[in-house]
Amino acid sequence: MNRYEEKIARMLAGQDDRTDFILADAKDSDMAAGISATGLRRDPRQGHSRFRTRREYVDVIHGILQQDIVDIMLTSASILETLIAEDGFAGTRIQSAIRANDTTDLWRGRCSSYQSQKSVPFRSASLKKAQTSLGLYSMTFNGDAEQDSFALEEFARFREEAEESRFSYFLEVFNPNEGQIAQADRGFYLNDMIVRCMAGLRREERPVFLKVPFNGADALSELCAFDPSVIVGIMGGSSGTTRDCLELIHQAQCCGARAALFGRKIVDADDPLLLIEAMRSVTDGALSAKEATHLYHEKLGAQGVPPLREADLDSVVTEAVLLERAA
Repeated sequence: MNRYEEKIARMLAGQDDRTDFILADAKDSDMAAGISATGLRRDPRQGHSRFRTRREYVDVIHGILQQDIVDIMLTSASILETLIAEDGFAGTRIQSAIRANDTTDLWRGRCSSYQSQKSVPFRSASLKKAQTSLGLYSMTFNGDAEQDSFALEEFARFREEAEESRFSYFLEVFNPNEGQIAQADRGFYLNDMIVRCMAGLRREERPVFLKVPFNGADALSELCAFDPSVIVGIMGGSSGTTRDCLELIHQAQCCGARAALFGRKIVDADDPLLLIEAMRSVTDGALSAKEATHLYHEKLGAQGVPPLREADLDSVVTEAVLLERAA
């Protein structure tokens, strides 16, 4: 068993150890943003930074795999094919996973507005040809009966195909994106929609775990406490400061979350490997979010890596949803 499988088994057995917190690196954004998904390869000359090439992006993933700290590496099917061909997972205990669907509100083509339009279910990847047994399925509810029921029907079709292919999945549920649900109500609306969505599923049909946005401690605590047999994880959102990243993990874990899947926060970091180290130090309880941020900058300095933000600025919590409980 790899590390992910061992942790899930202990969680399902009712064991509660904070070091079993699951960390996943989401390197699947090429299915959303295309070329701009790879993040900027910084150039010290002003105005000369550019997006990483696919090869550079794959090389970054290889480095994270060899570090062997994250539990899941989530990629597109095409990136996974390359990693497997290059023996990227050899010698690691990391679980591979693919993005199993790519609804249209995920699409981030430059100069487009897909993310604010109605979410249309869509799938690029073939489960039968997947080179892994785990994938991410995502949905977006908007309070529109016709649209939301269509999304649930497509989810049902996916589950049937997943069962036939012996493919397990974790379920990502995004915040409403059309403005029909007030921002202040999104967390509790999402909780209700997730619970009603899963109420019609037998245990064997359920996702292994959930991936949800952090809409505040009250909403996340409610979801985590409702059914302890459901493993709840959080998504990362925008890049923010290093303290934002680490504070988000800390607060989510305090609310009962047992997994985190971060993409943009890792790919845009000054040093992704050092950030992952810092994330694990927080989830294991070795350091506070503030302490881990300072140690991150000390290590950047020791390696001669110029930070995007100075340590004092990078130690500030800037995301409004985190400010109330930031230590």
